[in-house]
Amino acid sequence: MSTFREPSATPQGLGVRRPSAAFENPTASEGGRELPHSKTLSRRSFLKASARLSVLLGLGASAVPRIAQALDELAQGLAPVLWLQGQCCSGCSISLLDSEAVTPFKLLTRYISLGFHQTLSAATGAQAVEVVNKIASQNGYVLIVEGAVPVGMPLACAFGEEAFAEQLVRAASKAKIILTAGSCAAYGGVPAAEHNPTGAVSVPAFLKNRGLDAPVIRVPGCPIHPDWLVGTVVHALKFGLPPMDGLGRPLAFFSRAMHEHCPRFNDYERENFARTYGEDGCFFKLGCAGPITHTDCNLRGWNGGVNSCIRAGAPCIGCGGENFAAKADYPLITKERASQNKKTEA
Repeated sequence: MSTFREPSATPQGLGVRRPSAAFENPTASEGGRELPHSKTLSRRSFLKASARLSVLLGLGASAVPRIAQALDELAQGLAPVLWLQGQCCSGCSISLLDSEAVTPFKLLTRYISLGFHQTLSAATGAQAVEVVNKIASQNGYVLIVEGAVPVGMPLACAFGEEAFAEQLVRAASKAKIILTAGSCAAYGGVPAAEHNPTGAVSVPAFLKNRGLDAPVIRVPGCPIHPDWLVGTVVHALKFGLPPMDGLGRPLAFFSRAMHEHCPRFNDYERENFARTYGEDGCFFKLGCAGPITHTDCNLRGWNGGVNSCIRAGAPCIGCGGENFAAKADYPLITKERASQNKKTEA
């Protein structure tokens, strides 16, 4: 049985690890003596992870081999990933790295051919700039962008001596796949809120304004769920662009309102409404945005599938929606949104 083996550090010293080969013999020997491998992942577990992704994406069992091949390509560097960051808090990166083992997300966060990531990189200065320029000069890589684009303050997110906006244009022009990681990149989010001083805009809006018509897959959320990102990358690699809604979001994850699969939906039907946070009952009258937010947070759960905002006793704030934090008076919590819900109910 072959294994997926712990990789060594990259020669560039980026602190992003990758394997020399995706599958290796678990009983490799030296002088006739078997060498035990620590932290290995069996091919069975690898295919199990692929099968799970197939379910997540709504694909049949026949898709499992191709999904496994896509994961393998990512791990071996056949589909390198360039992750750029604009105006963001790095929360989406942290969410991805906090995924549970053993799942496809652990495979991709520990074994992915991640060419560059500003949060994870150990390289600085000229070395980091050289790595990014080398990847961006090639073709066929996966470009993931986290954060909004500060067009009104170009040097706010400068990389080396290059404005983030110009770096993004270079990278997007040769990327095979472009994904936005999180609501800031997808819609502008908090950085692009009304009256912001940086003139921040979403990645799709910026690229369109610069004349780049490459399709951009929006994966919103504050933060994203690892399933959403990894599942979308794998689908795009082996099956092409996933089915998307009118806002460019993968239907596999963003087709249904949170309200439809809320664990407190029965309370709503019985008009059993909570009066304060943490209390039993539906949060609708506390301003829950679940009825207008299309994500599957309640079905999936963060931290190994154990929690979500509503499971933790707090209303949905609509972070996966296109209008999240867009206006200065956007009601994140409480009475303002509750009054909006009452108008909607009426």
